[in-house]
Amino acid sequence: MDGGIKNSKPDSQILNPKDLPQDRLTTSDKEGRRVYVYPSDVTGRFKKYRNVVQVFLILIFLVLPWINIGGYQSVLLDIPNRRFAIFGLTFWAHDAPMLVFVFGGAALSIAFITAVWGRAWCGWACPQTVFIENVFRRIERFVEGDAVARKALDAGGWSGDKVWKKALKWSLFLGVTLVISHSFLAYFVGAQNLGQIIRRTPGENFGSFLFMAAFSGLLLFDFGWFREQFCTVVCPYGRFQSLLMDNHSLVISYDEKRGEPRKQTHISQEKTGDCVNCYRCVQVCPTGIDIRRGVQLECIACTACIDACDDVMERLKKPRGLIRYATEVAMHGQKTSFIRPRTIVYFLLVLAVAIGLIATVRGRSDVELLLVRPNDVPYQDLGHIDGKRKIANRFKVELSNQTFEPIRVKLAVEGSKAHAIEIIGAMSQLELSPGQKMTTEVFIKFDRELLSQGKAVIGVVVTRSDHSDSQVMTKEEVTLVGPYL
Repeated sequence: MDGGIKNSKPDSQILNPKDLPQDRLTTSDKEGRRVYVYPSDVTGRFKKYRNVVQVFLILIFLVLPWINIGGYQSVLLDIPNRRFAIFGLTFWAHDAPMLVFVFGGAALSIAFITAVWGRAWCGWACPQTVFIENVFRRIERFVEGDAVARKALDAGGWSGDKVWKKALKWSLFLGVTLVISHSFLAYFVGAQNLGQIIRRTPGENFGSFLFMAAFSGLLLFDFGWFREQFCTVVCPYGRFQSLLMDNHSLVISYDEKRGEPRKQTHISQEKTGDCVNCYRCVQVCPTGIDIRRGVQLECIACTACIDACDDVMERLKKPRGLIRYATEVAMHGQKTSFIRPRTIVYFLLVLAVAIGLIATVRGRSDVELLLVRPNDVPYQDLGHIDGKRKIANRFKVELSNQTFEPIRVKLAVEGSKAHAIEIIGAMSQLELSPGQKMTTEVFIKFDRELLSQGKAVIGVVVTRSDHSDSQVMTKEEVTLVGPYL
C-alpha cells in the first residue's frame, strides 16, 4: 500500500485546472488556510445501503438509553458513582478488568475489520461520518441548496437572504446538536435522571450544565464547520491504518489499467481509457481527494466516488466498476486471500477476548462470596453438647453486592448434612447496599461425626431473605477440619 504518499508536483505543473494539488492537502491553500469542501450530492446503490445502516445506527444511539434490560438501563456508564450497566449486566469500579475485555475487544475488532475490509468503519459506522452525512448535510442541502448553490452563497456578499439562510441553518444545527449531546449524556447520568435535570434550573446541576454546554459547543463546531478536517488532521486512525492493512485488504480502488489514458480535451488522443476525466469522483468526495491517485490517508471509504463513477459509466453505456471495492493484488490480476497471518492473528485475539468475557460473565453472580480461614488455631473442640461432640471452625466472610439495588441476604449450609451444621456469628439477615462490600466473621459449628480423616467439604450458600423463594445467589465450598479421633 502506498499509504497516501503522493509524488510532489507544484501547482504550476498541473495541466488540467481541475487537477488537485499534489504537494499539500486539497483542503488548504498555499498559505495553509482552510479551503472549504462542497461535496456534490450523489445517488446509487452504496448510498442507499449506507443510508439504511447509518439511519439505523442513529436510531440505536437515540433509543438505547431509554431501553431497560433486566431492570437496568441498557447502557449506563455512571462514572461519578462508579457503576456501569451493559445489556442487563451490572459492573462496579472493581470490575475494571472485565471492562478491559469489552474495550479491548472493540479495538481488536476494528483492527480485524480494517485488515479485511479497509476503512469500512470510517465510511459506514464512525459517528463523525454518520451524523455529518445523514443529519448535518441533509439540513444544509434543505436550507442552502446543492453544492453549487452553497458555494455561491458563501462566495457572495452578505444579504438578507444569506443572513436568513445562515441563521436558519445554524439554528437547526444547534437544535440537532443539543439532541445528540443530551442523548449522549443519558448514557452517563441515566435517561430518567436526564429528564429531571432538563426540567430543573442549570444552577441545580451546574457541573452537568457546564459539561453539556462545552460538549454541545464542541459537537456544533465539529459537525457544523470543522468536518473533514477532523478526519484528515486530528483523527489518528487514518495514520495507523497502514499498520493494519496490506495489499490484500479491501479498499476503494481506481482501475488504472481500464481507465488510462484518460480523455483530455486539450490533448489529441487516438485511444483513451474508460475514464472521461469528468472529475465527478472528485466533486462528490467529502474529504476533497482524487481517488484516481491511489489509496490515500484522507480517504474514508465512503463509496461516494463509486456511485458517482458508476452513474457516469451507465450513461456512457460502459461497465460499472471503474472505481470499485477491490484489493491491490486483485487490481494486478492476482488472487486475493482474506485468510492470511495478519487476519488470523486478529481473529484469534478477538475470539480469545470474547471467550474471556463470556467466561468471566458466566462465572459472575449478583452477590460475591469469599470465605477465608484465618491464620490461627484451625479448629476448636467444644466438647459434647446435647450428646454430640461439637467442633467449630472460624472463617472471615466477604460479601459484595454487585447489583444497583439494596438486598437482604443470609448464609446457609447446603445439602443433607445441613441439620448437623450451624453458622454462628453472622446476623440472620445481612443488609447490603448497592455495590457494598461487607466483611464479617462467622463460626461454623458441626458434629464431629461429619469428619472423615479429619476433614469434610460442605457448600455455603447465600440466599435472598427478602424473596419468598429463598433464591440462591451464590455458593462456595469450604473445608471443615477437626480432630482425627
